[in-house]
Amino acid sequence: MKKQLIIALAISMGAFSFAQKKELKAVEKAIKSSDFAAAKAAATTAEGLLGAMDEKSKAKYYYLLGQALYADGKGSDADIATALESFTKAESAYGSEVTALKQTITNKFLTKGNAAYEKQDYSNASKYFEKSYRVKEKDTVYLYYAAATAVNVKEYDRALGLYEELKNLGYTGIQKQYFAINKETGEEEILDKATRDLYVKAKSHIKPGERLTESKKPEIVKNVALIYVSEGNNEKAIEAMKEARDENPDDVNLILSEANIHFKMGNTEKFQELLTKATELEPENAELQYNLGVIASQSDHPVEAKAYYEKAIELDPNYVNAYINISALVLAREEPLITEMNGLGSSKKDDLRYDELREERQNLYKEAVPFLAKALEIDTENLSAAKTLMNIYNILGESDKAKGLKAKVEALEGGAQ
Repeated sequence: MKKQLIIALAISMGAFSFAQKKELKAVEKAIKSSDFAAAKAAATTAEGLLGAMDEKSKAKYYYLLGQALYADGKGSDADIATALESFTKAESAYGSEVTALKQTITNKFLTKGNAAYEKQDYSNASKYFEKSYRVKEKDTVYLYYAAATAVNVKEYDRALGLYEELKNLGYTGIQKQYFAINKETGEEEILDKATRDLYVKAKSHIKPGERLTESKKPEIVKNVALIYVSEGNNEKAIEAMKEARDENPDDVNLILSEANIHFKMGNTEKFQELLTKATELEPENAELQYNLGVIASQSDHPVEAKAYYEKAIELDPNYVNAYINISALVLAREEPLITEMNGLGSSKKDDLRYDELREERQNLYKEAVPFLAKALEIDTENLSAAKTLMNIYNILGESDKAKGLKAKVEALEGGAQ
Protein backbone atom coordinates (compact mmCIF):
# COMPACT_ATOMS: atom_id res chain seq x y z
CA MET A 1 0.00 0.00 0.00
CA LYS A 2 2.80 2.39 0.85
CA LYS A 3 4.45 1.75 -2.49
CA GLN A 4 1.16 2.39 -4.33
CA LEU A 5 0.58 5.59 -2.35
CA ILE A 6 4.03 6.90 -3.25
CA ILE A 7 3.42 6.11 -6.93
CA ALA A 8 0.00 7.75 -6.84
CA LEU A 9 1.41 10.88 -5.20
CA ALA A 10 4.19 11.07 -7.74
CA ILE A 11 1.63 10.84 -10.54
CA SER A 12 -0.44 13.61 -8.85
CA MET A 13 2.55 15.94 -8.47
CA GLY A 14 3.57 15.33 -12.05
CA ALA A 15 0.12 16.28 -13.25
CA PHE A 16 0.18 19.45 -11.11
CA SER A 17 3.56 20.44 -12.51
CA PHE A 18 2.23 19.84 -16.01
CA ALA A 19 -0.77 22.08 -15.24
CA GLN A 20 1.55 24.90 -14.11
CA LYS A 21 3.58 24.72 -17.31
CA LYS A 22 0.43 24.52 -19.40
CA GLU A 23 -1.09 27.64 -17.85
CA LEU A 24 2.19 29.60 -18.07
CA LYS A 25 2.54 28.52 -21.70
CA ALA A 26 -0.98 29.80 -22.35
CA VAL A 27 -0.02 33.20 -20.92
CA GLU A 28 3.20 33.25 -22.94
CA LYS A 29 1.43 32.27 -26.18
CA ALA A 30 -1.21 34.99 -25.75
CA ILE A 31 1.50 37.61 -25.11
CA LYS A 32 3.38 36.56 -28.28
CA SER A 33 0.13 37.01 -30.21
CA SER A 34 -0.42 40.43 -28.56
CA ASP A 35 -3.73 39.12 -27.21
CA PHE A 36 -3.28 40.74 -23.84
CA ALA A 37 -6.88 40.19 -22.70
CA ALA A 38 -6.38 36.43 -23.14
CA ALA A 39 -2.99 36.72 -21.48
CA LYS A 40 -4.53 38.37 -18.42
CA ALA A 41 -7.26 35.70 -18.27
CA ALA A 42 -4.69 32.90 -18.49
CA ALA A 43 -2.57 34.61 -15.82
CA THR A 44 -5.61 34.70 -13.52
CA THR A 45 -5.98 30.91 -13.99
CA ALA A 46 -2.27 30.36 -13.37
CA GLU A 47 -2.47 32.42 -10.17
CA GLY A 48 -4.43 29.58 -8.54
CA LEU A 49 -1.36 27.35 -8.95
CA LEU A 50 1.07 29.94 -7.59
CA GLY A 51 1.27 28.45 -4.07
CA ALA A 52 2.72 25.17 -5.39
CA MET A 53 5.20 26.73 -7.86
CA ASP A 54 8.95 26.62 -7.34
CA GLU A 55 10.92 29.90 -7.32
CA LYS A 56 11.82 29.66 -11.00
CA SER A 57 8.20 29.16 -12.05
CA LYS A 58 7.03 31.95 -9.75
CA ALA A 59 9.53 34.34 -11.34
CA LYS A 60 8.29 33.37 -14.79
CA TYR A 61 4.69 33.84 -13.70
CA TYR A 62 5.35 37.38 -12.42
CA TYR A 63 7.39 38.23 -15.51
CA LEU A 64 4.56 37.08 -17.80
CA LEU A 65 1.90 38.74 -15.64
CA GLY A 66 3.78 42.03 -15.85
CA GLN A 67 3.88 41.80 -19.65
CA ALA A 68 0.19 40.92 -19.82
CA LEU A 69 -0.76 43.92 -17.67
CA TYR A 70 1.64 46.28 -19.42
CA ALA A 71 0.12 45.19 -22.75
CA ASP A 72 2.95 46.67 -24.77
CA GLY A 73 2.17 50.13 -23.37
CA LYS A 74 -1.58 49.94 -23.88
CA GLY A 75 -2.45 48.91 -20.32
CA SER A 76 -4.26 51.28 -17.98
CA ASP A 77 -2.23 53.28 -15.48
CA ALA A 78 -3.49 50.98 -12.71
CA ASP A 79 -2.49 47.85 -14.68
CA ILE A 80 0.95 49.32 -15.42
CA ALA A 81 1.45 50.08 -11.71
CA THR A 82 0.65 46.40 -10.92
CA ALA A 83 2.88 45.30 -13.81
CA LEU A 84 5.80 47.15 -12.26
CA GLU A 85 5.23 45.36 -8.94
CA SER A 86 5.21 42.03 -10.83
CA PHE A 87 8.40 42.86 -12.72
CA THR A 88 10.14 43.65 -9.42
CA LYS A 89 9.21 40.17 -8.14
CA ALA A 90 10.71 38.63 -11.31
CA GLU A 91 13.99 40.59 -11.26
CA SER A 92 16.03 37.78 -9.67
CA ALA A 93 15.52 35.56 -12.73
CA TYR A 94 14.80 38.12 -15.47
CA GLY A 95 17.10 41.00 -14.51
CA SER A 96 18.10 42.31 -17.93
CA GLU A 97 14.62 41.84 -19.42
CA VAL A 98 12.97 43.64 -16.49
CA THR A 99 15.50 46.49 -16.64
CA ALA A 100 14.75 47.01 -20.35
CA LEU A 101 10.99 46.92 -19.78
CA LYS A 102 11.20 49.35 -16.88
CA GLN A 103 13.18 51.76 -19.03
CA THR A 104 10.55 51.48 -21.77
CA ILE A 105 7.80 52.19 -19.24
CA THR A 106 9.75 55.17 -17.87
CA ASN A 107 10.13 56.57 -21.37
CA LYS A 108 6.41 56.17 -22.09
CA PHE A 109 5.49 57.97 -18.85
CA LEU A 110 7.92 60.76 -19.74
CA THR A 111 6.43 61.05 -23.23
CA LYS A 112 2.94 61.37 -21.73
CA GLY A 113 4.21 63.83 -19.13
CA ASN A 114 5.91 66.01 -21.74
CA ALA A 115 2.82 65.92 -23.97
CA ALA A 116 0.63 67.04 -21.04
CA TYR A 117 3.17 69.76 -20.18
CA GLU A 118 3.13 71.07 -23.75
CA LYS A 119 -0.66 71.35 -23.49
CA GLN A 120 -0.21 73.17 -20.16
CA ASP A 121 -2.01 70.29 -18.44
CA TYR A 122 0.36 70.59 -15.51
CA SER A 123 -1.67 68.42 -13.16
CA ASN A 124 -1.40 65.33 -15.36
CA ALA A 125 2.16 66.22 -16.37
CA SER A 126 3.13 66.22 -12.70
CA LYS A 127 1.55 62.82 -12.12
CA TYR A 128 3.31 61.25 -15.13
CA PHE A 129 6.65 62.72 -14.06
CA GLU A 130 6.16 61.19 -10.62
CA LYS A 131 5.27 57.83 -12.19
CA SER A 132 8.49 58.05 -14.23
CA TYR A 133 10.42 58.34 -10.98
CA ARG A 134 8.51 55.60 -9.18
CA VAL A 135 9.43 53.01 -11.84
CA LYS A 136 12.98 52.73 -10.47
CA GLU A 137 13.17 55.47 -7.82
CA LYS A 138 16.56 56.39 -9.20
CA ASP A 139 16.18 59.40 -11.49
CA THR A 140 15.29 62.01 -8.86
CA VAL A 141 15.11 64.76 -11.47
CA TYR A 142 11.69 63.34 -12.49
CA LEU A 143 10.50 63.74 -8.90
CA TYR A 144 11.70 67.35 -9.05
CA TYR A 145 9.74 67.92 -12.29
CA ALA A 146 6.67 66.41 -10.62
CA ALA A 147 6.91 68.81 -7.68
CA ALA A 148 7.58 71.88 -9.82
CA THR A 149 4.63 71.23 -12.15
CA ALA A 150 2.32 70.54 -9.20
CA VAL A 151 3.13 74.05 -7.94
CA ASN A 152 2.03 75.45 -11.33
CA VAL A 153 -1.55 74.30 -10.70
CA LYS A 154 -1.46 75.10 -6.98
CA GLU A 155 -1.64 71.44 -5.92
CA TYR A 156 0.30 72.54 -2.88
CA ASP A 157 -0.27 69.56 -0.58
CA ARG A 158 0.98 67.18 -3.24
CA ALA A 159 3.90 69.44 -4.17
CA LEU A 160 4.87 69.78 -0.53
CA GLY A 161 5.03 66.01 -0.09
CA LEU A 162 7.22 65.67 -3.19
CA TYR A 163 9.52 68.52 -2.13
CA GLU A 164 9.89 67.06 1.36
CA GLU A 165 10.78 63.71 -0.24
CA LEU A 166 13.42 65.45 -2.37
CA LYS A 167 14.85 67.15 0.71
CA ASN A 168 15.04 63.83 2.57
CA LEU A 169 16.81 62.28 -0.42
CA GLY A 170 19.37 65.09 -0.32
CA TYR A 171 18.48 66.14 -3.88
CA THR A 172 20.37 69.17 -5.21
CA GLY A 173 19.91 68.77 -8.96
CA ILE A 174 23.58 69.58 -9.48
CA GLN A 175 24.79 68.00 -12.71
CA LYS A 176 28.02 68.05 -14.65
CA GLN A 177 27.63 69.80 -18.00
CA TYR A 178 29.96 69.21 -20.93
CA PHE A 179 30.25 71.95 -23.53
CA ALA A 180 32.25 73.18 -26.51
CA ILE A 181 32.14 76.05 -28.99
CA ASN A 182 30.68 75.31 -32.42
CA LYS A 183 33.27 76.69 -34.86
CA GLU A 184 30.66 77.45 -37.52
CA THR A 185 28.22 79.42 -35.34
CA GLY A 186 30.64 80.58 -32.64
CA GLU A 187 28.08 79.57 -30.03
CA GLU A 188 28.51 77.32 -27.02
CA GLU A 189 26.71 73.98 -27.17
CA ILE A 190 25.93 71.70 -24.21
CA LEU A 191 26.47 68.06 -25.17
CA ASP A 192 26.94 64.68 -23.56
CA LYS A 193 30.62 63.87 -22.96
CA ALA A 194 30.96 61.29 -25.72
CA THR A 195 29.39 63.55 -28.38
CA ARG A 196 31.41 66.56 -27.28
CA ASP A 197 34.67 64.60 -27.41
CA LEU A 198 33.74 63.26 -30.84
CA TYR A 199 33.00 66.75 -32.19
CA VAL A 200 36.23 68.14 -30.75
CA LYS A 201 38.16 65.27 -32.32
CA ALA A 202 36.43 65.99 -35.65
CA LYS A 203 37.49 69.66 -35.20
CA SER A 204 33.94 70.99 -35.68
CA HIS A 205 34.03 72.23 -32.07
CA ILE A 206 36.71 73.94 -29.97
CA LYS A 207 37.39 75.02 -26.39
CA PRO A 208 35.81 72.01 -24.62
CA GLY A 209 35.02 72.37 -20.96
CA GLU A 210 32.88 71.18 -18.10
CA ARG A 211 31.09 72.77 -15.19
CA LEU A 212 28.55 72.00 -12.49
CA THR A 213 25.01 73.38 -12.75
CA GLU A 214 23.56 75.45 -9.92
CA SER A 215 21.89 73.67 -7.03
CA LYS A 216 18.09 73.39 -7.07
CA LYS A 217 18.03 73.31 -3.27
CA PRO A 218 17.42 77.07 -2.82
CA GLU A 219 14.41 76.85 -5.15
CA ILE A 220 13.07 73.76 -3.37
CA VAL A 221 13.39 75.35 0.06
CA LYS A 222 11.85 78.59 -1.23
CA ASN A 223 8.86 76.76 -2.71
CA VAL A 224 8.35 74.72 0.45
CA ALA A 225 8.37 77.93 2.46
CA LEU A 226 6.02 79.71 0.05
CA ILE A 227 3.59 76.80 0.21
CA TYR A 228 3.58 77.13 3.99
CA VAL A 229 2.99 80.88 3.60
CA SER A 230 0.04 80.24 1.24
CA GLU A 231 -1.41 77.91 3.87
CA GLY A 232 -0.94 80.57 6.54
CA ASN A 233 1.71 78.49 8.29
CA ASN A 234 4.32 81.26 8.60
CA GLU A 235 6.25 79.57 11.41
CA LYS A 236 6.87 76.50 9.24
CA ALA A 237 7.90 78.79 6.38
CA ILE A 238 10.53 80.59 8.43
CA GLU A 239 11.68 77.27 9.91
CA ALA A 240 12.23 75.90 6.40
CA MET A 241 14.27 78.95 5.46
CA LYS A 242 16.31 78.86 8.65
CA GLU A 243 17.24 75.26 7.95
CA ALA A 244 18.55 76.18 4.52
CA ARG A 245 20.30 79.35 5.68
CA ASP A 246 22.11 77.43 8.41
CA GLU A 247 23.70 75.31 5.69
CA ASN A 248 24.40 78.21 3.30
CA PRO A 249 24.42 81.49 5.27
CA ASP A 250 25.86 83.51 2.36
CA ASP A 251 23.67 82.09 -0.40
CA VAL A 252 22.07 85.22 -1.87
CA ASN A 253 19.20 83.27 -3.44
CA LEU A 254 18.21 81.89 -0.05
CA ILE A 255 18.51 85.32 1.56
CA LEU A 256 16.22 86.77 -1.10
CA SER A 257 13.75 83.91 -0.67
CA GLU A 258 13.56 84.49 3.08
CA ALA A 259 13.25 88.24 2.47
CA ASN A 260 10.29 87.65 0.15
CA ILE A 261 8.58 85.50 2.77
CA HIS A 262 8.98 88.21 5.40
CA PHE A 263 7.62 90.70 2.87
CA LYS A 264 4.54 88.51 2.25
CA MET A 265 4.08 88.29 6.02
CA GLY A 266 4.29 92.08 6.38
CA ASN A 267 7.62 92.00 8.23
CA THR A 268 9.07 94.94 6.30
CA GLU A 269 11.85 95.62 8.81
CA LYS A 270 13.22 92.08 8.51
CA PHE A 271 12.71 92.23 4.74
CA GLN A 272 14.88 95.35 4.50
CA GLU A 273 17.50 93.87 6.85
CA LEU A 274 17.88 90.78 4.66
CA LEU A 275 17.97 92.80 1.43
CA THR A 276 20.69 95.00 2.90
CA LYS A 277 22.70 91.88 3.76
CA ALA A 278 22.21 90.58 0.24
CA THR A 279 23.43 93.86 -1.28
CA GLU A 280 26.55 93.64 0.86
CA LEU A 281 27.24 90.22 -0.63
CA GLU A 282 26.33 91.29 -4.18
CA PRO A 283 26.70 95.07 -4.47
CA GLU A 284 26.37 94.91 -8.27
CA ASN A 285 22.96 93.19 -8.20
CA ALA A 286 20.42 95.57 -9.80
CA GLU A 287 17.42 93.56 -8.58
CA LEU A 288 18.48 93.96 -4.97
CA GLN A 289 18.76 97.73 -5.35
CA TYR A 290 15.34 97.81 -6.99
CA ASN A 291 13.77 95.79 -4.14
CA LEU A 292 15.30 98.13 -1.59
CA GLY A 293 13.69 100.95 -3.53
CA VAL A 294 10.31 99.22 -3.33
CA ILE A 295 10.51 98.79 0.43
CA ALA A 296 11.74 102.38 0.93
CA SER A 297 8.82 103.65 -1.14
CA GLN A 298 6.30 101.56 0.80
CA SER A 299 7.84 102.80 4.05
CA ASP A 300 7.21 106.40 2.88
CA HIS A 301 10.87 107.24 2.20
CA PRO A 302 10.66 108.52 -1.39
CA VAL A 303 14.10 110.15 -1.48
CA GLU A 304 15.84 106.91 -0.47
CA ALA A 305 13.59 104.94 -2.81
CA LYS A 306 14.59 107.09 -5.78
CA ALA A 307 18.28 106.65 -4.92
CA TYR A 308 17.88 102.87 -4.89
CA TYR A 309 16.02 102.91 -8.23
CA GLU A 310 18.72 105.11 -9.75
CA LYS A 311 21.37 102.69 -8.51
CA ALA A 312 19.46 99.81 -10.12
CA ILE A 313 19.41 101.74 -13.41
CA GLU A 314 23.12 102.48 -13.08
CA LEU A 315 23.78 98.74 -12.73
CA ASP A 316 21.24 97.77 -15.41
CA PRO A 317 20.27 100.59 -17.81
CA ASN A 318 17.40 98.45 -19.15
CA TYR A 319 15.67 97.90 -15.80
CA VAL A 320 12.19 98.95 -16.98
CA ASN A 321 10.41 98.78 -13.62
CA ALA A 322 12.98 101.08 -12.02
CA TYR A 323 12.15 103.82 -14.57
CA ILE A 324 8.41 103.29 -14.07
CA ASN A 325 8.72 103.41 -10.28
CA ILE A 326 10.72 106.64 -10.40
CA SER A 327 7.96 108.19 -12.53
CA ALA A 328 5.45 106.93 -9.95
CA LEU A 329 7.43 108.63 -7.15
CA VAL A 330 7.39 111.87 -9.12
CA LEU A 331 3.68 111.69 -9.90
CA ALA A 332 2.87 110.84 -6.26
CA ARG A 333 3.85 114.43 -5.41
CA GLU A 334 0.85 115.58 -7.46
CA GLU A 335 -1.78 114.57 -4.88
CA PRO A 336 -1.20 117.34 -2.31
CA LEU A 337 -1.13 119.89 -5.14
CA ILE A 338 -4.55 118.73 -6.42
CA THR A 339 -5.95 118.74 -2.88
CA GLU A 340 -4.84 122.34 -2.36
CA MET A 341 -6.08 123.43 -5.81
CA ASN A 342 -9.51 121.96 -5.14
CA GLY A 343 -9.70 123.80 -1.82
CA LEU A 344 -9.02 127.26 -3.22
CA GLY A 345 -11.68 129.92 -3.55
CA SER A 346 -12.28 132.50 -6.29
CA SER A 347 -10.34 135.45 -4.89
CA LYS A 348 -7.50 137.06 -6.82
CA LYS A 349 -5.03 135.66 -4.29
CA ASP A 350 -6.50 132.19 -4.70
CA ASP A 351 -6.34 132.54 -8.48
CA LEU A 352 -2.65 133.42 -8.28
CA ARG A 353 -1.99 130.46 -5.98
CA TYR A 354 -3.94 128.21 -8.34
CA ASP A 355 -1.70 129.26 -11.24
CA GLU A 356 1.41 128.56 -9.15
CA LEU A 357 0.16 125.10 -8.22
CA ARG A 358 -0.82 124.34 -11.82
CA GLU A 359 2.68 125.24 -12.96
CA GLU A 360 4.17 122.99 -10.24
CA ARG A 361 1.91 120.20 -11.43
CA GLN A 362 2.97 120.73 -15.04
CA ASN A 363 6.61 120.61 -13.97
CA LEU A 364 5.98 117.28 -12.22
CA TYR A 365 4.58 115.87 -15.45
CA LYS A 366 7.59 117.13 -17.36
CA GLU A 367 9.88 115.54 -14.76
CA ALA A 368 8.10 112.17 -15.12
CA VAL A 369 8.11 112.13 -18.94
CA PRO A 370 11.76 111.05 -19.54
CA PHE A 371 11.42 108.03 -17.22
CA LEU A 372 8.18 106.85 -18.83
CA ALA A 373 9.55 107.48 -22.33
CA LYS A 374 12.67 105.45 -21.50
CA ALA A 375 10.58 102.61 -20.08
CA LEU A 376 8.49 102.56 -23.26
CA GLU A 377 11.64 102.65 -25.38
CA ILE A 378 12.94 99.53 -23.62
CA ASP A 379 9.60 97.75 -23.42
CA THR A 380 7.53 98.87 -26.41
CA GLU A 381 4.60 96.66 -25.29
CA ASN A 382 4.26 98.28 -21.86
CA LEU A 383 0.61 99.37 -21.86
CA SER A 384 0.76 101.05 -18.44
CA ALA A 385 3.69 103.29 -19.43
CA ALA A 386 2.06 104.13 -22.79
CA LYS A 387 -1.29 105.12 -21.22
CA THR A 388 0.29 107.23 -18.48
CA LEU A 389 2.55 109.02 -20.96
CA MET A 390 -0.40 109.62 -23.33
CA ASN A 391 -2.41 111.22 -20.51
CA ILE A 392 0.51 113.43 -19.52
CA TYR A 393 0.99 114.64 -23.10
CA ASN A 394 -2.73 115.51 -23.25
CA ILE A 395 -2.46 117.56 -20.04
CA LEU A 396 0.70 119.29 -21.29
CA GLY A 397 -1.04 120.14 -24.54
CA GLU A 398 1.37 118.12 -26.69
CA SER A 399 -1.43 116.81 -28.88
CA ASP A 400 0.73 115.30 -31.65
CA LYS A 401 2.62 113.13 -29.19
CA ALA A 402 -0.60 112.21 -27.41
CA LYS A 403 -2.23 111.25 -30.73
CA GLY A 404 0.70 108.98 -31.64
CA LEU A 405 0.52 107.25 -28.29
CA LYS A 406 -3.26 106.90 -28.51
CA ALA A 407 -2.86 104.73 -31.62
CA LYS A 408 -0.26 102.66 -29.80
CA VAL A 409 -2.44 102.26 -26.71
CA GLU A 410 -5.41 101.15 -28.82
CA ALA A 411 -3.21 98.62 -30.63
CA LEU A 412 -1.88 97.25 -27.36
CA GLU A 413 -5.34 97.05 -25.80
CA GLY A 414 -6.65 95.31 -28.92
CA GLY A 415 -3.85 92.76 -28.73
CA ALA A 416 -4.59 92.08 -25.07
CA GLN A 417 -8.23 91.14 -25.78
